[in-house]
Amino acid sequence: MAHSPPAPTAPAPATHRRPRPGRAPGRAHVAPLDGLRGLAVAAVLLFHAGYLGGGFLGVDLFFVLSGFLITGLLLGEVQRRGRIALPAFWERRARRLLPALVAMGTAALLLAWAAGPPSLLGFALDDAPWAAAQVVNWHFIAEQVGYFNAADTRLFSHLWSIGVEWQFYLVWPLVVAVAGRGRGGPRRVALLAGAGALGSLWLMVQLGSTVDTTRAYEGTDTRAFALLLGAVAATAPVRRLADRVPRPVADGVCALLVCGLAASWVLTGGQNAPGLFRGGLFAHSLAAAVLIALLAAAPGGRTGRALGSTVPRWLGELSYSLYLWHWPVFLLLPQKVFGIGGWARAVLAIGLSLVAAVLSKLLVEDPVRFRARWATGRRGLVALLAAAVVTVGVWAAVPRPHPGAGTVDVQRLMSP
Repeated sequence: MAHSPPAPTAPAPATHRRPRPGRAPGRAHVAPLDGLRGLAVAAVLLFHAGYLGGGFLGVDLFFVLSGFLITGLLLGEVQRRGRIALPAFWERRARRLLPALVAMGTAALLLAWAAGPPSLLGFALDDAPWAAAQVVNWHFIAEQVGYFNAADTRLFSHLWSIGVEWQFYLVWPLVVAVAGRGRGGPRRVALLAGAGALGSLWLMVQLGSTVDTTRAYEGTDTRAFALLLGAVAATAPVRRLADRVPRPVADGVCALLVCGLAASWVLTGGQNAPGLFRGGLFAHSLAAAVLIALLAAAPGGRTGRALGSTVPRWLGELSYSLYLWHWPVFLLLPQKVFGIGGWARAVLAIGLSLVAAVLSKLLVEDPVRFRARWATGRRGLVALLAAAVVTVGVWAAVPRPHPGAGTVDVQRLMSP
């Protein structure tokens, strides 16, 4: 999942909002990039509801935005201070991502125990430790749990992308900390990110030709190009180039790119789309990176104002929690609710996901992220330990279903 972008080189005042408490000083907020996140999460929700065949590409847009944000922050720090405070960086990432993840995981296990089928609960209990360790994508690869054909059997199947991001956050800051120093640092980082993206593309082409595309789709190495293309877009050479594009031209290109991304979400028909693993995903991520670079340089154009309008920006601000909660809601909600299904059920599922996301953001994410009194110092440590104990306790206490529970007894069916 992607998060709030760094400050643009030459932001337009109209797109700024007052920094929230806890936001690093001097970091402007670029509303159009929040709007992009809103479009991305809407695409993913419609894909999982069965109404947008290429909506899974919204995850790539999240990846590109994440790479852009993280690299901008890291380069800014290393250029200002000559080094990166890695423990502080990882602490900020943990504060941003882990509280909502723990809350969702604990609630999902309890709901699956109370209302889910035994098979779903059994797989959830198996997958939960891997999700907690942020390596569930490699667990699914080893188990050959295909994202496109078996995701509906796994309560935590959507967390593969969170695992990819976490693994990127562990490795990439080390690269920027070494390569980003000095006057030539941003250029070196851009070259390394570009080379890494091409290497990642090569791996995807090699591994994406098999019948089971799980390895290519969920591997950190094969999906790294989206994050790394975002990283390239955050470097000074690319941002200077984006600044040179005349504002009317940049606005027109942004409009075309938004339309192109939306068209790809509508026209792509899942994992069997021609060329998807032979450059299609890379082209989508490259278009997203160009769009993000231009929006960061010129957020005040018509396209930027449309993306930064109330509804897309609000969805973008909720996107992380909404992404976390929507899949358990989709799986645990009965196929028929009060006799309705289809679009009506999808609307209900999305509505419930929005409610859960708002509550998660207000009660869990924001207090921890912006350091409410109970989330700092000794109180914060006690709260963290208590949350860990509760989560592990729920995982250990939920009774594991018996093998075969919930399946059909063939002999009983054949008996008179």
